[in-house]
Amino acid sequence: MKITAVETVRLGEHANVLFVRLHTDAGLVGLGDTWRMTETVNAFVHRTAAPLLLGRDPLAIERHWRTLYRSSATSGLHSSEMRGLSAIDVALWDLFGQAQGLPIYRLMGGPTQDKVRIYNTCAGYRYGEVKPRGVDATYTDGQNAGPYEDLDAWKTDAGALAKSLLAEGIGAMKIWPFDQFGPQTGGLWITAAQIEQGLKPWRQIRDAVGNEMEIALEMHSVWNLPSAIRIAKAVERYDPMWFEDPVRMDNLDALAEFKAATHVPTTASETLSTRYAFRELLENRAVSIVMFDCGWVGGLSEAKKIAAMAESYHLPVAPHDCTGPITYVADVHLDFAITNCYVQETVRAYIHGWYAQLVTQLPRIERGYVYPPEGPGLGTALKPEVLTRPDAVVERTEL
Repeated sequence: MKITAVETVRLGEHANVLFVRLHTDAGLVGLGDTWRMTETVNAFVHRTAAPLLLGRDPLAIERHWRTLYRSSATSGLHSSEMRGLSAIDVALWDLFGQAQGLPIYRLMGGPTQDKVRIYNTCAGYRYGEVKPRGVDATYTDGQNAGPYEDLDAWKTDAGALAKSLLAEGIGAMKIWPFDQFGPQTGGLWITAAQIEQGLKPWRQIRDAVGNEMEIALEMHSVWNLPSAIRIAKAVERYDPMWFEDPVRMDNLDALAEFKAATHVPTTASETLSTRYAFRELLENRAVSIVMFDCGWVGGLSEAKKIAAMAESYHLPVAPHDCTGPITYVADVHLDFAITNCYVQETVRAYIHGWYAQLVTQLPRIERGYVYPPEGPGLGTALKPEVLTRPDAVVERTEL
């Protein structure tokens, strides 16, 4: 079997997502995706990666990873090259599974468990779309697209949102109420009044459901170290699930200092790529829970290696998803191929919204747990009509 064409798909409605499709002479098509910087990732896929893949055996996954990694100047932080490599790697695993007639998690040695618990990132249907310049991550456009506009919900009545999630069996949620204050000072400082305002949804949740709900604080690397610690100390009284990405990942010593300042687990980081960056994260004892995104970190190949590294430090992993449907499906395959999966991120607005609109199948979720995907490879594909949408830009490089 040989790779005969490399194809990318971009959609005007979902401009931050790039799909990569690898075609073979056996008629199989492997699928991956990545998020953000789609124009530059698209250029990497066609100009750099395609010539190295066309005519080659798609099942030589490790060889392709090494070749693509060495073909570009990458770093531990995200780059266009790593995004493209990640999507390609997932597509190669999809081809491998299809060729063998097995789900990816079985090719990787799973299933390691019967089900994996989930948490809900409380975003809305269009949270990941292109936003107006200068807004923070709490921005919403005010349009109601359905019952799961969860970002508007926690800004309005987080207690009612917690009850809604618990009614579906979801016992953990993630919010980011302090982000709104970051742009005013560039994250240099936060006032006592702002902290009190940011604590409002925490009070609402605890008043409404007590400790039935786990609450994670997303910090989006908005703050400098003193401000991040000040926020953490204020939130500690509400017994949060974790503090996520409290500072930028360009100084892991600062992250370690933050972690040492609080008894609450520190989670990081979707903003790092490759085992090399995560080696430093682990050696610095800078994290309690390891998070990565399969569409950014280097694909499934790299994610599994990082999970094994984390396990050697007796640390769990919590794969990230707030990006694209194929990355989410790949995450779930990984969950069932490793032995230290802590929890899987989901966005119910996405799963019931645009994810379901674009792909043929998503992993089953019931009462707060996700179950192993069915079918060979990823077990899903782009719906045929996606390729002919008026807003679709399809590019193809052939052998």
